[in-house]
Amino acid sequence: MRYGLRIPSFALGPRTATLEEMGRYLRRAEDLGFDCAVSIDHLLLTPPAYACTWLEPLALLSALAGVTRTMKLGTMVLVLPLRNPVSFAKEWATLDLLSGGRSILGIGVGWHEDEFALMGVPYRERGPRMNEAIELVQALWAGDDVTYEGRYYRVRNLTIDPKPAQKPHPPIWIGGGTQPSEKVYAQTVRNIDPVLRRIAKYADTWVPHSSATPEMVRGDWEQVQRFAREAGRDPGRIGRVYSNFVWVLKQGEKPESAIPRFKVYSGMDLDYWRTYYLLGEAEELARRISARIAALDGGVDTIVLNPLDWGLEQLELIAGEVLPRVVGAVARL
Repeated sequence: MRYGLRIPSFALGPRTATLEEMGRYLRRAEDLGFDCAVSIDHLLLTPPAYACTWLEPLALLSALAGVTRTMKLGTMVLVLPLRNPVSFAKEWATLDLLSGGRSILGIGVGWHEDEFALMGVPYRERGPRMNEAIELVQALWAGDDVTYEGRYYRVRNLTIDPKPAQKPHPPIWIGGGTQPSEKVYAQTVRNIDPVLRRIAKYADTWVPHSSATPEMVRGDWEQVQRFAREAGRDPGRIGRVYSNFVWVLKQGEKPESAIPRFKVYSGMDLDYWRTYYLLGEAEELARRISARIAALDGGVDTIVLNPLDWGLEQLELIAGEVLPRVVGAVARL
């Protein structure tokens, strides 16, 4: 079991954390045994779900590579269909090389239609575009003189350098699955089989939605395993992540005390945060994390928690009070 952080890389104008603050925080996280730090990717404000955007992930991770020592750095998740796969393959390979092979590429199809309209990418094509982009990026990382003939992307005899330091490529995490809050994201409930098939075919690791219930996660995992077998993959080789936003309350502290923290990034209300995110005292949060591990057959490889600020107090509470109580995890902190 590994432990990671989804970092609070909120873009808050002059209140945005400095690189010095981020470096101090992440080096302490390394000392505590955290294995990775990942960043969210959004181009635009996305109310009501989010009240802010995030720092651009490739620029952010490149800077963080210079102020960390051992921690892996990545995204959870980057909206791959918004990028040109050739230029993206070169950018990410450069990040992986300069970080000493410490990158994790977490990707998803995205959901915010305005972002796709702004970038001139048809929203309804984002799924099949992502499939082709994954295949093309992997081919460019693996070899030279690449020829790829897809519906959306075509290249002939193309070589990019540098190649990633990690072979055959940086680990690919794919996010997606059933979630209870589609209306929050201006979506309608849809057939998610294409999402689960993509995970089964391409993912080194699956990242379920933070807001999904254990029952939803369990049902999705059963489907992913079936689709993986159909694709000729051993589902046991697909890693699994539990991730969520978190705020640890001290004993006797009221949930309302966390409202100013959550409001920094989220336009939702206290009931939503208490239902879908991790807000409570350490023992309660450990029980909820344990339930998600159980829903994934105890096969969670990494727990990734997203504190709501860059302060060391929450980091210490997570490492010292929450994670050691999680059932099904081998405590390393």
